[in-house]
Amino acid sequence: MTTAVFAEPTRAVTGRWIAVFATAWLGIWMAQLTPVQLLLPKQIEDQLRASYWVDNVVAFGVVSGIAGLCALIAYPLTGALSDRTTSRFGRRRPWIAAGTLIFAVSLVLLGLQTSMVGIGVFWSLALTGFCVLTAALTATISDQVPVNQRGFVSGWISAPQAIGTILGLVLVTTVFLGQVLGYVGIAVLLVVLVIPFLLVTRDEVLLTSQKLNWRTFVEGFWISPRQYPDFGWTLLSRVLVNFGNAFGTALLFQFLQYGLKVDDAEGSLLLLTAVYMVFVILASLVLGRLSDRLGRRLPFVFVAAALQGVAALMLAFVPDLGVAFAAAGLLGLGYGCFLSVDQALATQVLPDPHTRGKDLGIMNIATAVPQAIAPLLGAIVVAALAGFTGLFVLSAVAAILGALAVLPIRSVR
Repeated sequence: MTTAVFAEPTRAVTGRWIAVFATAWLGIWMAQLTPVQLLLPKQIEDQLRASYWVDNVVAFGVVSGIAGLCALIAYPLTGALSDRTTSRFGRRRPWIAAGTLIFAVSLVLLGLQTSMVGIGVFWSLALTGFCVLTAALTATISDQVPVNQRGFVSGWISAPQAIGTILGLVLVTTVFLGQVLGYVGIAVLLVVLVIPFLLVTRDEVLLTSQKLNWRTFVEGFWISPRQYPDFGWTLLSRVLVNFGNAFGTALLFQFLQYGLKVDDAEGSLLLLTAVYMVFVILASLVLGRLSDRLGRRLPFVFVAAALQGVAALMLAFVPDLGVAFAAAGLLGLGYGCFLSVDQALATQVLPDPHTRGKDLGIMNIATAVPQAIAPLLGAIVVAALAGFTGLFVLSAVAAILGALAVLPIRSVR
């Protein structure tokens, strides 16, 4: 049984497995992105009552950045511990369940906070729960999904992200009205939507685990880019592309309101988000499956990252609402493709099958941390350095460098 745990999967996962996997991610993204997009900024704004929008964004960026530091620890640590877990329920499922509980309870308590300290503490705990949950859940791809299905299955991480963003915003503005009910509603949905995955899917049991040597354990978090260059290039590409996407989207509302000065910034943001999300869904599912069929990853990742750079340059040098809609489509097309195919690529450059969870946890840092600190860095760029033009140029440079970073990869086509 221990050998089976570490064996490369060859049996295709079923439609039922994919369905509960996608359902779990829908709940996860609603619970993580709805606070980021609406509930948390509004909660911070209500506490600060600042007259200058940059002050609110900086405060949100500080809270988000502190939570991002938790992600730096929680992602690889959870992955490493789940690699060694010998529970009769499997290696990953106990951590998925624990992360869901921490995430949901922290969200409920976050909704009750009326101080900046409380907001910072419980959002950090909520993001820690998110990291514990998703570190274990993404590791199930390497554990259970064969290589020729990973692009398509990874698409069911990104497609629910798009749907969950819109659905969460709609629910908290029409059904779960108010701060407390908004947080409670998405916390309940998180639990309800993750439970089917825990009940339906199998998880191979690790019967014996090596005695934990803490020095070796800690040293294992450093993966030498010289010894494993493809892992290093994939990680660098992911960091850069996610920074590019985060810089391009984090201050989009402020760009509409203060840069383009549109009459209805909220309505325009909703429409832009809808366009962006439609292309994310189409690209992640269609191009992820196409990548599987062709057996190619690198061309898809390169073009996806480059498209995001082009979209950012459009926003930088042609500041017009119509152009913004075209850029939103390109950005969604590029990011949707990147999310699915790059996740599949990441599973194929892991150094050791015995440490898949830990290594994917390190990869996941490259997704979570840029999203956490981009609002703060973006606000500094806009207010103190180069305005919105400079912000979008920075976004384009990061995305294009991310595209170039995949070119040296040799073990995957």
